[in-house]
Amino acid sequence: MSERGSYVLVVDCDGPVKIEVGALGEIAFDGPYAYVGSAFGPGGLSRVDRHRELAGGARETRHWHIDYLLSADSTRLGTVETYPERDIECALATAFREAGCEPVAEFGASDCNCESHLWCADEGSTLQQIACESKL
Repeated sequence: MSERGSYVLVVDCDGPVKIEVGALGEIAFDGPYAYVGSAFGPGGLSRVDRHRELAGGARETRHWHIDYLLSADSTRLGTVETYPERDIECALATAFREAGCEPVAEFGASDCNCESHLWCADEGSTLQQIACESKL
């Protein structure tokens, strides 16, 4: 089994664009986004490889909200940060909120009390900086 942990995906969007996101419906995207996730189930952090494959067009099956964003033609996966053996998904979401990033309501947060696990900022480097510095 692969190592388990938490991760952050920085996704660039050539917006504005509207994308249908499963049960959340159509959402408007514009700008860089950071998605925080956890990989404590089967496969562990190999889930990040699955996200890369989906973003690159090598996969089509969508399971999670982030899959809809990653598979859109107008988005591309940028920086990926992993936090092996650290269950800090919600703490990372809090770090993005505290840094002034805007939440995409309920995105990826259906199994916790966070307002979102997808955050937008004006500068992509800001998202990467928050992700890199959040070694909680």
